[in-house]
Amino acid sequence: MLNRFLPRNERFFGYFAQAAQVADQTAQALLELVEHFSDVERKVRAIRDLEHRGDEISRQVSQALTQTFVTPIDREDIIELSGRLDDFIDTLEEAARRMWLYRIEKPTPLTRQMAQVIARQARLLAESIPLLEGFKRNDELLAKIRQVEELEDEGDALMDQASSGLFDQVKEVRELVAAIRWGELYQYLEDATDRAQDVARSLKNIVLKHA
Repeated sequence: MLNRFLPRNERFFGYFAQAAQVADQTAQALLELVEHFSDVERKVRAIRDLEHRGDEISRQVSQALTQTFVTPIDREDIIELSGRLDDFIDTLEEAARRMWLYRIEKPTPLTRQMAQVIARQARLLAESIPLLEGFKRNDELLAKIRQVEELEDEGDALMDQASSGLFDQVKEVRELVAAIRWGELYQYLEDATDRAQDVARSLKNIVLKHA
Protein backbone atom coordinates (compact mmCIF):
# COMPACT_ATOMS: atom_id res chain seq x y z
CA MET A 1 0.00 0.00 0.00
CA LEU A 2 2.81 2.41 0.90
CA ASN A 3 4.35 1.96 -2.57
CA ARG A 4 1.46 3.83 -4.12
CA PHE A 5 2.52 7.03 -2.39
CA LEU A 6 6.27 6.80 -3.01
CA PRO A 7 7.89 8.34 -6.11
CA ARG A 8 8.73 5.83 -8.82
CA ASN A 9 12.00 5.87 -10.73
CA GLU A 10 11.02 6.22 -14.38
CA ARG A 11 14.56 6.12 -15.78
CA PHE A 12 14.16 2.44 -16.65
CA PHE A 13 12.07 3.42 -19.66
CA GLY A 14 15.00 5.54 -20.82
CA TYR A 15 17.37 2.60 -20.46
CA PHE A 16 15.02 0.38 -22.46
CA ALA A 17 14.79 2.99 -25.22
CA GLN A 18 18.58 3.31 -25.32
CA ALA A 19 19.02 -0.47 -25.53
CA ALA A 20 16.43 -0.70 -28.31
CA GLN A 21 18.27 2.03 -30.23
CA VAL A 22 21.52 0.11 -29.87
CA ALA A 23 19.77 -3.06 -31.09
CA ASP A 24 18.45 -1.13 -34.08
CA GLN A 25 21.88 0.31 -34.86
CA THR A 26 23.43 -3.16 -34.58
CA ALA A 27 20.84 -4.72 -36.89
CA GLN A 28 21.29 -1.95 -39.45
CA ALA A 29 25.08 -2.38 -39.25
CA LEU A 30 24.67 -6.13 -39.83
CA LEU A 31 22.46 -5.41 -42.85
CA GLU A 32 25.05 -2.95 -44.19
CA LEU A 33 27.71 -5.64 -43.74
CA VAL A 34 25.90 -8.27 -45.78
CA GLU A 35 24.66 -5.87 -48.46
CA HIS A 36 28.06 -4.20 -48.95
CA PHE A 37 30.51 -6.94 -48.05
CA SER A 38 33.78 -5.03 -47.94
CA ASP A 39 36.09 -3.84 -45.18
CA VAL A 40 34.59 -6.68 -43.17
CA GLU A 41 36.89 -6.61 -40.17
CA ARG A 42 36.29 -2.90 -39.54
CA LYS A 43 32.52 -3.32 -39.80
CA VAL A 44 32.56 -6.30 -37.44
CA ARG A 45 34.60 -4.30 -34.91
CA ALA A 46 32.02 -1.52 -35.11
CA ILE A 47 29.27 -4.05 -34.40
CA ARG A 48 31.28 -5.36 -31.45
CA ASP A 49 31.52 -1.82 -30.09
CA LEU A 50 27.73 -1.56 -30.25
CA GLU A 51 27.44 -4.87 -28.40
CA HIS A 52 29.68 -3.47 -25.66
CA ARG A 53 27.39 -0.43 -25.45
CA GLY A 54 24.44 -2.79 -25.00
CA ASP A 55 26.27 -4.55 -22.19
CA GLU A 56 26.89 -1.21 -20.48
CA ILE A 57 23.19 -0.31 -20.60
CA SER A 58 22.34 -3.71 -19.13
CA ARG A 59 24.77 -3.06 -16.27
CA GLN A 60 23.19 0.35 -15.68
CA VAL A 61 19.78 -1.30 -15.39
CA SER A 62 21.10 -3.79 -12.84
CA GLN A 63 22.74 -1.03 -10.82
CA ALA A 64 19.61 1.12 -10.92
CA LEU A 65 17.56 -1.80 -9.60
CA THR A 66 19.79 -2.07 -6.54
CA GLN A 67 19.29 1.65 -5.84
CA THR A 68 15.56 1.90 -6.50
CA PHE A 69 12.84 1.15 -3.98
CA VAL A 70 9.78 1.65 -6.22
CA THR A 71 9.99 0.70 -9.90
CA PRO A 72 7.50 1.74 -12.64
CA ILE A 73 6.91 -1.90 -13.60
CA ASP A 74 7.59 -5.17 -11.80
CA ARG A 75 11.25 -5.86 -11.11
CA GLU A 76 11.11 -9.25 -12.80
CA ASP A 77 9.75 -7.60 -15.95
CA ILE A 78 12.59 -5.06 -15.92
CA ILE A 79 15.15 -7.84 -15.58
CA GLU A 80 13.52 -9.92 -18.31
CA LEU A 81 13.15 -7.10 -20.85
CA SER A 82 16.69 -5.84 -20.25
CA GLY A 83 18.09 -9.35 -20.57
CA ARG A 84 16.21 -10.11 -23.75
CA LEU A 85 17.33 -6.87 -25.40
CA ASP A 86 20.90 -7.74 -24.46
CA ASP A 87 20.49 -11.28 -25.84
CA PHE A 88 19.21 -9.87 -29.13
CA ILE A 89 22.22 -7.59 -29.50
CA ASP A 90 24.62 -10.39 -28.50
CA THR A 91 23.20 -12.71 -31.17
CA LEU A 92 23.54 -10.05 -33.87
CA GLU A 93 27.17 -9.48 -32.90
CA GLU A 94 27.90 -13.20 -32.96
CA ALA A 95 26.40 -13.57 -36.45
CA ALA A 96 28.62 -10.76 -37.72
CA ARG A 97 31.68 -12.21 -35.97
CA ARG A 98 31.13 -15.60 -37.58
CA MET A 99 31.12 -14.03 -41.05
CA TRP A 100 34.58 -12.65 -40.33
CA LEU A 101 35.89 -15.78 -38.57
CA TYR A 102 34.76 -18.07 -41.37
CA ARG A 103 36.21 -15.76 -44.03
CA ILE A 104 33.17 -16.15 -46.23
CA GLU A 105 33.68 -14.82 -49.76
CA LYS A 106 30.31 -13.14 -49.98
CA PRO A 107 26.87 -13.44 -48.36
CA THR A 108 24.19 -15.47 -50.09
CA PRO A 109 20.87 -13.93 -51.16
CA LEU A 110 19.23 -15.78 -48.25
CA THR A 111 21.71 -14.20 -45.84
CA ARG A 112 20.69 -10.77 -47.07
CA GLN A 113 16.99 -11.63 -46.83
CA MET A 114 17.40 -12.82 -43.23
CA ALA A 115 19.37 -9.69 -42.32
CA GLN A 116 16.59 -7.58 -43.83
CA VAL A 117 14.01 -9.36 -41.66
CA ILE A 118 16.13 -8.78 -38.56
CA ALA A 119 16.62 -5.10 -39.41
CA ARG A 120 12.87 -4.63 -39.80
CA GLN A 121 12.24 -6.33 -36.45
CA ALA A 122 14.82 -4.16 -34.72
CA ARG A 123 13.36 -0.98 -36.16
CA LEU A 124 9.88 -1.96 -34.98
CA LEU A 125 11.21 -2.66 -31.48
CA ALA A 126 13.00 0.69 -31.41
CA GLU A 127 9.69 2.34 -32.36
CA SER A 128 7.72 0.26 -29.85
CA ILE A 129 9.64 0.64 -26.62
CA PRO A 130 9.21 4.42 -26.21
CA LEU A 131 5.44 3.77 -26.37
CA LEU A 132 5.72 1.72 -23.18
CA GLU A 133 6.07 4.72 -20.88
CA GLY A 134 2.70 5.82 -19.57
CA PHE A 135 0.83 2.92 -21.24
CA LYS A 136 -1.23 5.40 -23.27
CA ARG A 137 -0.61 3.97 -26.75
CA ASN A 138 -1.03 0.27 -26.07
CA ASP A 139 -2.94 -0.48 -29.28
CA GLU A 140 -0.17 1.01 -31.40
CA LEU A 141 2.47 -0.83 -29.39
CA LEU A 142 0.67 -4.18 -29.69
CA ALA A 143 0.28 -3.70 -33.45
CA LYS A 144 4.04 -3.29 -33.80
CA ILE A 145 4.62 -6.35 -31.62
CA ARG A 146 2.43 -8.39 -33.95
CA GLN A 147 4.54 -7.27 -36.88
CA VAL A 148 7.72 -8.40 -35.09
CA GLU A 149 6.13 -11.81 -34.50
CA GLU A 150 5.05 -12.10 -38.13
CA LEU A 151 8.58 -11.30 -39.25
CA GLU A 152 9.87 -14.11 -37.04
CA ASP A 153 7.68 -16.45 -39.10
CA GLU A 154 9.40 -15.11 -42.22
CA GLY A 155 12.74 -15.87 -40.60
CA ASP A 156 11.65 -19.46 -39.93
CA ALA A 157 10.60 -19.88 -43.58
CA LEU A 158 13.93 -18.53 -44.80
CA MET A 159 15.78 -20.88 -42.45
CA ASP A 160 13.85 -23.85 -43.84
CA GLN A 161 14.73 -22.71 -47.34
CA ALA A 162 18.40 -22.34 -46.45
CA SER A 163 18.60 -25.73 -44.71
CA SER A 164 16.79 -27.75 -47.37
CA GLY A 165 19.56 -27.65 -49.98
CA LEU A 166 22.57 -26.88 -47.83
CA PHE A 167 24.38 -30.19 -48.44
CA ASP A 168 23.07 -31.00 -51.93
CA GLN A 169 26.26 -30.05 -53.76
CA VAL A 170 28.73 -31.37 -51.20
CA LYS A 171 31.26 -33.75 -52.80
CA GLU A 172 34.45 -33.25 -50.78
CA VAL A 173 35.60 -32.36 -47.29
CA ARG A 174 36.25 -28.69 -48.09
CA GLU A 175 32.69 -28.30 -49.36
CA LEU A 176 31.35 -30.12 -46.30
CA VAL A 177 33.17 -27.73 -43.96
CA ALA A 178 31.80 -24.76 -45.89
CA ALA A 179 28.25 -26.16 -45.72
CA ILE A 180 28.53 -26.73 -41.95
CA ARG A 181 29.75 -23.18 -41.46
CA TRP A 182 26.92 -21.75 -43.55
CA GLY A 183 24.47 -23.83 -41.54
CA GLU A 184 25.81 -22.31 -38.31
CA LEU A 185 25.65 -18.81 -39.75
CA TYR A 186 22.06 -19.26 -40.91
CA GLN A 187 21.22 -20.57 -37.45
CA TYR A 188 22.63 -17.47 -35.76
CA LEU A 189 20.57 -15.26 -38.06
CA GLU A 190 17.43 -17.30 -37.40
CA ASP A 191 18.20 -17.18 -33.67
CA ALA A 192 18.32 -13.39 -33.94
CA THR A 193 14.76 -13.33 -35.28
CA ASP A 194 13.77 -15.48 -32.29
CA ARG A 195 15.50 -13.13 -29.85
CA ALA A 196 13.63 -10.18 -31.37
CA GLN A 197 10.40 -12.08 -30.86
CA ASP A 198 11.42 -12.71 -27.23
CA VAL A 199 11.73 -8.95 -26.72
CA ALA A 200 8.33 -8.44 -28.32
CA ARG A 201 6.75 -11.04 -26.04
CA SER A 202 8.25 -9.38 -22.96
CA LEU A 203 6.76 -6.09 -24.10
CA LYS A 204 3.39 -7.71 -24.69
CA ASN A 205 3.34 -9.25 -21.22
CA ILE A 206 4.14 -5.89 -19.63
CA VAL A 207 1.42 -4.13 -21.62
CA LEU A 208 -1.18 -6.73 -20.73
CA LYS A 209 -0.33 -6.45 -17.06
CA HIS A 210 -0.97 -2.71 -17.17
CA ALA A 211 -3.91 -2.69 -19.59
